[in-house]
Amino acid sequence: MKFAWIDVRTVPEAQREAIVDAAIHARADAIVHDDPTLLGTLPATIRRVLLSAGESAPATPVEDLITLRTVADRTEFDQMRAAHRAGDDHIAALVDVADDQSLTLACDAAIALPHTVVRFKDPTKIPLEIVIAAADSSTGQLICHADNLEEAGIIIDVLEKGSEGVMLAPRDANDVFSLMDLLQTKTAPLDLATLSVNSIEHVGLGDRVCIDTCTHFEEDEGMLVGSYAHGYILCCSETHPLPYMPTRPFRINAGALHSYVFGQDNRTNYLSELKAGSAVLGVAADGRTRRIVVGRIKLESRPLLSIKATSPEGVQVNLIVQDDWHVRVLGPGGSVRNVTELKAGDELLGYVATDKRHVGWPVGEFCVEK
Repeated sequence: MKFAWIDVRTVPEAQREAIVDAAIHARADAIVHDDPTLLGTLPATIRRVLLSAGESAPATPVEDLITLRTVADRTEFDQMRAAHRAGDDHIAALVDVADDQSLTLACDAAIALPHTVVRFKDPTKIPLEIVIAAADSSTGQLICHADNLEEAGIIIDVLEKGSEGVMLAPRDANDVFSLMDLLQTKTAPLDLATLSVNSIEHVGLGDRVCIDTCTHFEEDEGMLVGSYAHGYILCCSETHPLPYMPTRPFRINAGALHSYVFGQDNRTNYLSELKAGSAVLGVAADGRTRRIVVGRIKLESRPLLSIKATSPEGVQVNLIVQDDWHVRVLGPGGSVRNVTELKAGDELLGYVATDKRHVGWPVGEFCVEK
């Protein structure tokens, strides 16, 4: 997980205590301030970063204090690099990037120093891409300043990895929690089950949904879709060759519009609810997951096929898909199965959940689906 430095220097006094409490509760990495007295009151569970205007140490020593200093030229950088080489790991450089010279300075600092905060004059993220690439093999931590939560979200995804940390001056405690949610970029793996097909049945005309995404799927990757909240089948992407049409490695021919698609944070959406910009969960045959953005949804009337399967524990799972040979699901080991060729006893990959659902959220209530 990436980390957050919460800058409370400009936070109004009335909001400061709540924001500091939120940062500690949400497990932010550090609090940034220019008052060592305030930093000295913080618990040892959060790092203290002092934005220092000078070289002198605070009158009252603060344990494990990181001193953040503005670095504007090579002389200041050389001094900090020498201090770090002499064993000082509690120093950090703040570099304002406004031109090629300051960009080079930011790259050198990110490579050589234990902590480097970069702040960009212009809205383009090209300079950040350059600094991230330069610091890729460095052991130091790169922190990018963000003006707001929207910019923080963009920073996190730059070059598919972003900086290690984000520094933000929040407006209130809610901003702290929202930032920490943004920083949880990794999605948890799922424990997939092997389902046994009971039957397939032609059910006639209905509306099915194709999910066109903003990414390429891997060959063993798809989405978990099902008619019931308690069980899903792993639908395959159109990554594999087809005889009469080109591959569309960004697409999942997912199922009928009523179906659930399993998403992040144990939440589901109906296929009918998805739209451009929605987030869905890509799932691999070994249970790996990742967040994927929807580019568009195609809802069209097609003949439909109902697949009924059972988990080893006896949980009944159903998936209704387009009745066509080119629609596929995944079996154990990522094997590709054409839905029209399925027969009783075939094995498919799926996921069994114990939760019932209300507007997509898991709830502990009595509910029967069949």
